Amino acid sequence: MATGSVRYRFDTLKELMAKASPMRSGDLLAGVAAASEEERVAAQMALADVPLADFLEAEFAPYDEDEVTRLILDSHDPEAFAPVASMTVGEFRDWLLSYDATPGAISALSPGLMPEMAAAVSKLMRNRDLIQVARRITVRTAFRSTLGEPGVMGTRLQPNHPTDDPAGVAASIVDGLSYGCGDAVIGINPATDSPAATIALLELIDEVRQQYDIPTQSCVLSHVTTSIECVERGAPVDLVFQSIAGTEAANSGFGISLSLLAEAQEAALSLGRGTVGQNVMYFETGQGAALSSGGHHGMDLQTVEARAYAVARAYDPFIVNTVVGFLGPEYLYDGKQIHRAGLEDHFCGKLLGLPMGCDVCYTNHAEADQDDMDTLLVSLGAAGLTFFITVPAGDDVMLGYQSCGYHDALFVREVLGTRPAPEFEAWLHRMGLVGDDERVRPLPGVLDPATLLPAAGAA
Repeated sequence: MATGSVRYRFDTLKELMAKASPMRSGDLLAGVAAASEEERVAAQMALADVPLADFLEAEFAPYDEDEVTRLILDSHDPEAFAPVASMTVGEFRDWLLSYDATPGAISALSPGLMPEMAAAVSKLMRNRDLIQVARRITVRTAFRSTLGEPGVMGTRLQPNHPTDDPAGVAASIVDGLSYGCGDAVIGINPATDSPAATIALLELIDEVRQQYDIPTQSCVLSHVTTSIECVERGAPVDLVFQSIAGTEAANSGFGISLSLLAEAQEAALSLGRGTVGQNVMYFETGQGAALSSGGHHGMDLQTVEARAYAVARAYDPFIVNTVVGFLGPEYLYDGKQIHRAGLEDHFCGKLLGLPMGCDVCYTNHAEADQDDMDTLLVSLGAAGLTFFITVPAGDDVMLGYQSCGYHDALFVREVLGTRPAPEFEAWLHRMGLVGDDERVRPLPGVLDPATLLPAAGAA
């Protein structure tokens, strides 16, 4: 590719993708980023002319060495791909932004798209394009509540506690419920990853859920092997969680394989705890995870992140979320990079057929603040985000990072007109937590942590 008097050469599609990616600190750290804005534009121009069919032959990680590559290629649906098989990446972008790209057309196309194709087209899009296309895509999932309906934006209630203290966890759960949070999941990151600790937390959430007859689902975010053991011990496991990445090497760093994920899904399904559906898996991803473990195979952050979505969609998950700013400024330096990455992840995940959520968050040593997160939350809400994470006062005291608060659910629902999951919204009405103006109003005494459990009451 020649630009003015300078000629740029990109020897592989993997290199071209990396050089075309919007600038982020993690790609600089990996040594794969464009050396200048001029080179980045040249790469984007060249990428626009690449036929989508070329991705079927390109090597991003060796087929014989990487089970994620084998999954991507072996599960590709040529019939679904046929409508866009003759297009270039640039032509595919134009089609996605046209009126012809209806929700039904995109849904039918999804099984025919490789994640690298989704990543490539996102690199040619402005932020507004990522929002516009993602908003059209509907991905419905269900367990005890139904997510993904147009206009529905759920929340994960995250009541983490530094010592997993039952009274502290219960108080945070009740606080979040009173703000109308928790329709996607009540999910706890445990302070210790052991079957005993996980089961204690699962039983606590289940006690709260049953006492108030809440149509939601629980998850304790222990390692998948711990969750399998909890199922075997008869614990009340709703959703099984696992962090995943886009290569076999990176997943090995998490201590998982595709066969282990399949075993976990089968274990959770065997319990049959869902009422309106049986989507039982919960996955988290994040740009930088593969690089941090040395498992990125020379790919840029965003391309290898999109490959994680191929792993997720193989297991029909209830929810998937990108913890977009959690890994720190080494990978996404500031609010601008976090904002762009969040929109990319959401777009690529939904384009590939996933119920995408986001932990709209940042670490305290990043060049970002809560104003940046407010902007990202509104952008993702406009893009049709499936759910976002909420923590007490927006400050997770166990994980030590900044996210959205319970009160942000009230804000975004008023500003964007979004609603909780329909089953959960009906519950809010039954509990008297919705006023005559149809707004959730935290009312003291409606939910009381002191009445939940002996452990909570004793504290």
